Amino acid sequence: MTFTQERLGELRRQFGENDGGTMLTPEYQRIAEKIFSAGGRRPAPYSGMPTLLDAPYGSVEALPELQVALYGVPMDLAVTNRNGSRFGPRALRAIERIGPYNDALGCAPVHEMAVADIGDVPFRSRFDLKQSHEDIEHFVSRIVADGVIPLGVGGDHSITHPILRAVAREAPVGLIHIDAHCDTGGPYEGERFHHGGPFRNAVLDGVLDPTRTIQIGIRGSAEYIWEFSKISGMTVIHARDVSRLGLDAIIARAREVVGDGPTYFSFDIDSLDPAFAPGTGTPEVGGLTTREALELIRGMRGLNLVGGDVVEVAPAYDSTTNTAQNSAQMLFEILSLMMFSPSLKIR
Repeated sequence: MTFTQERLGELRRQFGENDGGTMLTPEYQRIAEKIFSAGGRRPAPYSGMPTLLDAPYGSVEALPELQVALYGVPMDLAVTNRNGSRFGPRALRAIERIGPYNDALGCAPVHEMAVADIGDVPFRSRFDLKQSHEDIEHFVSRIVADGVIPLGVGGDHSITHPILRAVAREAPVGLIHIDAHCDTGGPYEGERFHHGGPFRNAVLDGVLDPTRTIQIGIRGSAEYIWEFSKISGMTVIHARDVSRLGLDAIIARAREVVGDGPTYFSFDIDSLDPAFAPGTGTPEVGGLTTREALELIRGMRGLNLVGGDVVEVAPAYDSTTNTAQNSAQMLFEILSLMMFSPSLKIR
């Protein structure tokens, strides 16, 4: 196409009087109408009370009206290395602009679903790990009881075990697990419920189906600790094999493993290479890039997701806020997937 005076005149007629919220492409206009008000106005991302993904603020009382509940789990009593992920939910709430449009999936999830940030799990004690897990299970059970999909922000990865106990109370679920570590270790120093063993615990509790579980991005010197993954029937994709296998093949394998049954999505930020996510408790070099992680998540569109989480963000080690930024983006991507889940409650 040659840029001529006639073409310039046509562009002026099309766009000269339009504001920033008026689009000519029907799909874009559909999104713009949900976000912009008259005169091309939209809320400033840095104003107001911070919430996860700038979602409306809600509470457990609002659950009957919601389809997806965002919530924080500020607890890191189960870490084996650096602590600080108790501040993860606060760090993600402070990220001022993620979305609202998902260009790859063609949706604006906060604006096209009934979504709210319902706050943090109310813990009875900041010192008692067992009691904290009970509090998490009780809180998420209330979300699930209203037919709402829970999407949490940790906290250390031990939180996923009580979440699965709530989500899979009726029958075991499958799992998409993106992480540097399998998290299927046994008791350490007398403690079973640390952040290195939630998925072993979930299988033994009968709430996670290991044959419908895939773990992607696994690496590091603790391989020998995770024999439970392979013996129980989990599919493990090592980080060192990602380039060789290719993302399309890994996505296809993941979809084959979990099938069309109820599936949970757990994303540990240490799955990313420390170049992209230094702010975490147990960093491992040789991890995924952000582009690889985005493609993996987006490739799960249409799975029957019944819940999810993003965990292990420790902002004290995140001097550039890149870890929190990337974590909020992964949360947004998983939320976007919820729009296409068969388990999403019809409004």
